[in-house]
Amino acid sequence: MPSPSQPLRKLGFLTIGLFDPADPGRGHESTLQIIELGEQLGFDGAWVRHRHLQYGISSPVAVLAAASQRTRRIELGTAVIPLGWENPLRLAEDLATVDLLSGGRLNPGLSVGQPRHWDQVAPALYPDTAEAEEFGYQRVERLLSFVKGEPATDFSGVEGIEVYSDRVQPVAPGLANRIWYGGGSLRSARWAGEQGLNLLTSNVVRAEESEDFAEIQRSQIEAFRTHHPDGPRARVSQGLVVIPTDSASPEQRAKYLDYARTRLPRTTTPHGPARTMFAPDLVGTSAEIAERLYAHAAFREVDEVVFALPFSFDHQDYVQILTDIATRLAPALGWHSAA
Repeated sequence: MPSPSQPLRKLGFLTIGLFDPADPGRGHESTLQIIELGEQLGFDGAWVRHRHLQYGISSPVAVLAAASQRTRRIELGTAVIPLGWENPLRLAEDLATVDLLSGGRLNPGLSVGQPRHWDQVAPALYPDTAEAEEFGYQRVERLLSFVKGEPATDFSGVEGIEVYSDRVQPVAPGLANRIWYGGGSLRSARWAGEQGLNLLTSNVVRAEESEDFAEIQRSQIEAFRTHHPDGPRARVSQGLVVIPTDSASPEQRAKYLDYARTRLPRTTTPHGPARTMFAPDLVGTSAEIAERLYAHAAFREVDEVVFALPFSFDHQDYVQILTDIATRLAPALGWHSAA
């Protein structure tokens, strides 16, 4: 086993929370049970994806509000909320509320950009203001200002029996320091660093300087820390798809290998005008995966991970994968549970 450059400090996982449209409650309950299991296994963080007009979690803040009442220790994150679908002031209120309900455990992950399928969704999402909407970094800056308690209006005081604040309420101390940006380009990495945010990396990057995924991601992490006030101490989390097979049944192993095999062709070359590249899924024993991670140029730069669960597996598959990650893979990476 290669020697790690540093022990893994924080262990998290990410789930999309798929559900059957004929029984969506069951799928949401499965997600909450998986988060509870993560806490029992000692994971430091449970993160949920964000999906609009799909059969996955469309309201991660609401799901995490529920999770906050069924857990006591595990951090709760979003990876990521696309702000093109959100009003920053209203979202700031929701995030602060859930952070207070969780006892300061919320880690909001954000991204910017025009919503997908914009021409089709704009009439429903912004029927009167679509042409005027701005989908760049300013949307994050507005959210940050509200979370930090900067004035949102020039009106405050008492009107009749109503008392008004000029700042977003409630106030959640420390929340601004736990906001993450999901970046996959050098520009977004630099900008996130300049804003003093934390950086979420994933299994998707833009091939700007190379076509080697690990080297691209390592370069982005370096750019982020170069521009961050905390420099080398700035927090970065890596989010690859990791599927250990130590305790998997023969049927599960076959399914996992087939899943990775069908997705492998997309990882060999950049895609589209943005030159998007995907990382291969890591499937194998914990010892095999640990060896591949230690050889990964970007993994060697981080001490936090949010391993992504595959999209379409069954509940029992996620139980097996999370159990193997917490009890076999993560210890091989130097991680120790704080539970």
